[in-house]
Amino acid sequence: MKKVQHPFLKRKPEVETPVARTLSGTEIKPIGKGLPKHTQSLCPECTGILEARLYEEDGKVFIEKTCPDHGYFKDIYWSHAKLYHKAEEWFFKEGQGLSNPMVTDATRCPEECGLCNQHVSHTGLANVDLTNRCNLTCPVCFANANVQGYVYEPSLEQIKLMLRTIRNQKPVPGRIVQFSGGEPTIHPDFLEAIKAAEEIGFSHIQIASNGIKFKNLDFAMQSKEAGLHTIYLQFDGTSEEVYLKTRGQNLLEMKMKAIENIKKADMKIVFVPTIIKGVNDHEVGNILRCAIENIECVSGISYQPVAFTGRIATAERLAKRYTLTDLAYDVETQTGLADAEKDWYPLTCISPFTRFVGAIRGEDWVNLSCHPHCSLGTYFFVDKNKEAVPAPRFIEVEKMFREMDRMADKTKKARFKTFTKIKAFNMIHKYFNEAEAPEGLTLTRFLQTLNGMLDKEKGRGKMDGTYTYKTLMVAGMHFMDLYNYDVSRVKRCVIHYAAPDGKLYPFCSYNSGKAFRETIEKQFSVPLEEWRNTSRKNIHD
Repeated sequence: MKKVQHPFLKRKPEVETPVARTLSGTEIKPIGKGLPKHTQSLCPECTGILEARLYEEDGKVFIEKTCPDHGYFKDIYWSHAKLYHKAEEWFFKEGQGLSNPMVTDATRCPEECGLCNQHVSHTGLANVDLTNRCNLTCPVCFANANVQGYVYEPSLEQIKLMLRTIRNQKPVPGRIVQFSGGEPTIHPDFLEAIKAAEEIGFSHIQIASNGIKFKNLDFAMQSKEAGLHTIYLQFDGTSEEVYLKTRGQNLLEMKMKAIENIKKADMKIVFVPTIIKGVNDHEVGNILRCAIENIECVSGISYQPVAFTGRIATAERLAKRYTLTDLAYDVETQTGLADAEKDWYPLTCISPFTRFVGAIRGEDWVNLSCHPHCSLGTYFFVDKNKEAVPAPRFIEVEKMFREMDRMADKTKKARFKTFTKIKAFNMIHKYFNEAEAPEGLTLTRFLQTLNGMLDKEKGRGKMDGTYTYKTLMVAGMHFMDLYNYDVSRVKRCVIHYAAPDGKLYPFCSYNSGKAFRETIEKQFSVPLEEWRNTSRKNIHD
């Protein structure tokens, strides 16, 4: 008699999905997709950790939470739900953080920061604040010595310690550093700090500056000689009226002079506009046009929607809230150069590209595994007539990155890399449409441009466009405040501050939320009056 096996017994045992963990062993809680969903946030009054809910209403995405002591709070998370859902589709893989985190036993984010065992991403961009002093008094600034009543200004030795902390991350050392402040150029050892960063091994050195000192061509030349590559230039618009509102004085003429001198010094510029709804959001398109007009030295725009500080009424906050999706649609309506829904993607979409490059090179490479709702942007290729074309118009971005994602996993395990390089060339060729590309952008030129993005020396070596094609990154990075705070974003942050205490802090835990900036600065500062007296004595001596 034939033995019949019960159908139930034929079923294959279910395979449990392995739990994702950081390199230091902490379980990674996935962000999840779709709405509604739950996350953790902070109370705007007491900064206590709260359960929060994200949900869709009237085509927008909102975040809501209730503090037992301070009541209910609601804010706009993203202004357009359609782009919110698209961004989630372009989050490929979680990072794994550091194998040598500075805090090894943290359980409550963001209270036990530094970077900790819970942090999922390594550093994409490192910030080192050189001072909280400034030669402007902007109402939208994070730090101001005159308001704080103390001066935070690390010594050159402390700066070098912070730089080494960034480089000592494992398995991926920090490669890009940005000196910030306050105004970094007024630090007495500014040029020495630039030189130190180059000596310690950073491949790309940049500063966040208001541009005032670059009115002086000699200063621009000295900065270039010291090793400075890029100036992230505070640039809120192209009219005098805007600067009077955002910075308290007319700075437009000075900005244009700084651009001229930075160009003469053969360095790059990224415009950094702080966008405030009802103040300068109408300038989004003008800023883009100005960047294209100065494409010889301007390589990108990093729009930053303003973050709210202090108490603000709900109705006023909802009316003034400006999000990344507002930016995408403003670029479309004000310039017609890019389609908000077709041409804009989160920063995480390039993760397959960077992972694939690392796999081919056989080394751990910077992987921008930030949260999909931290950023949104597009890449323009600009021809000799200054006509700008978004990359998705001539590259099948979605197909190419998905195939590259699959190849990255296979390549990491592959024994022979040469064959993979050939497959990569064929893949890029397959998804590159030369007929739709801007004038003069051949496949060879496109590959050279990709190489220049990865190899900073090649990218900087021929800034006249004879090797790489002129490109313009146009993106927004929305730093959080206590009203729209999402802890899952903090854990995946790729922009980290180095501090003199030997630790690294995610941008949105350093500047908002628990705001470690204030704690760090007070620990390593002197009272303002004491600093003034010491400065007078040094000048007299």
